[in-house]
Amino acid sequence: MKNLKIIISGFLVLGTMLANAQTPKGSVLIKNATVLTVTQGDLEATDVLVENGIIKKIGKNLNANNIEVIDASGKYLMPGIIDAHSHVALDAVNEATAPITAEVRMADVVNPYDIGLYRALAGGVTISHAMHGSANAIGGQNITLKHRYGTFSPEDLYMKEAPRTIKFALGENPTRVHGRGNGIQPRTRMGVDAVIRNGFNEALQYKKAWSNYENALNQRGSNPVPPKYDSRLETLVDILDGNIIIHCHSYRADEIYALINTCREFGISNIVFSHVNEGFKVAPELAEYTMGASVFADWWAYKFEVYYSTAYNAAILMENGVITSINSDSGELIRHLYHEAGKAQRYGELDDQQTLALITINPAKQLGIADKVGSIEEGKQADLVIFNEHPLSVYAIPQMTFVDGVKYFDINDDPDDMRLKVSASEALEPIYLKEHEHRCMHGVDFFFTNFGRNLFNHTH
Repeated sequence: MKNLKIIISGFLVLGTMLANAQTPKGSVLIKNATVLTVTQGDLEATDVLVENGIIKKIGKNLNANNIEVIDASGKYLMPGIIDAHSHVALDAVNEATAPITAEVRMADVVNPYDIGLYRALAGGVTISHAMHGSANAIGGQNITLKHRYGTFSPEDLYMKEAPRTIKFALGENPTRVHGRGNGIQPRTRMGVDAVIRNGFNEALQYKKAWSNYENALNQRGSNPVPPKYDSRLETLVDILDGNIIIHCHSYRADEIYALINTCREFGISNIVFSHVNEGFKVAPELAEYTMGASVFADWWAYKFEVYYSTAYNAAILMENGVITSINSDSGELIRHLYHEAGKAQRYGELDDQQTLALITINPAKQLGIADKVGSIEEGKQADLVIFNEHPLSVYAIPQMTFVDGVKYFDINDDPDDMRLKVSASEALEPIYLKEHEHRCMHGVDFFFTNFGRNLFNHTH
């Protein structure tokens, strides 16, 4: 019996240790690099000392004991690239069963085995914003991930310091899924705004009901009945209280401006617009009332509402004071975000700092993590990438990628197959063909089965 107690106690201690285990933190000294700090200019032939996952010192002729030293002479060191709109490492994207599904969480379906994480690291991407899809006017809660590929625990990927975020969507996606697909609101663009406004008003009523209940508890002799708990409305209340950042799928300028006005009506300022193809038309409003715009470099014309756009969009937004980032929304494009940023420089003549900000400090600001990542500064987390050439060169190739000072990718030590989990029956990864290659509408085929057949196979 005594031995059994000892064994049980040992398992309890082990369980506690595992529960409290820290994600890996590394130490490294990178020497003689051209350091592209993004926020504090470029530093030639400079060293960066990382201790326990934090940038400890930036300078020349630095020394350290008992840690790896990397000679980056002739190479470029920049902050880890941040993708503000991604679906990497997600096993599900759309909870397309209602116009509002704010209660669902992408954190519940993160897949640490996704080879896309490693491929993103090979493209210098250290953080991605793993988002719900665009089937709902108000979708699920997103999760900010650090690309610590190699773990078996989804929680090891979570950037726990990152604020909560949620996905909204305007335009054709929610109207097709719910209006034409299910015959319910919203069927029109104005219906999308009505759904959002009604959701906010219902959340205000829910918040008031709980406030009345809590006040009644303090009254002598009172025995109030609590309101029914509703996780969907709880989430909407948190949005109204400023505790959740909205990231909204959008294309048309009229809809963008309409949602800006709706958010102002409810006192909401924590909103970022994604894709924003017509953002250049409302750039001053985006600069004044929002946390910015996360755009495509040159994607458009893949469906009707995206026919009007321009490769100058990012530059126009930047020059108007909008916090602007360039996102991927694609498991392929995520590996080339430094090339995508370069397109904004090519068309809009942004300088190097402005251009690199599109994929580093600006997305960090949009995710509420700019005090921790997005630039090379002492005290920040050591998410870093070494390039063989300047990152905005067409010849640039990432050589090493670090997350919290731990090297997760090295081009000279790159195994043939980095998959942690290999399917015996699946020869190729699944390809989802629904208008375009990105995954915002993944998982909604069911809702279009009859509609699609009637629309595209008609005989008249």
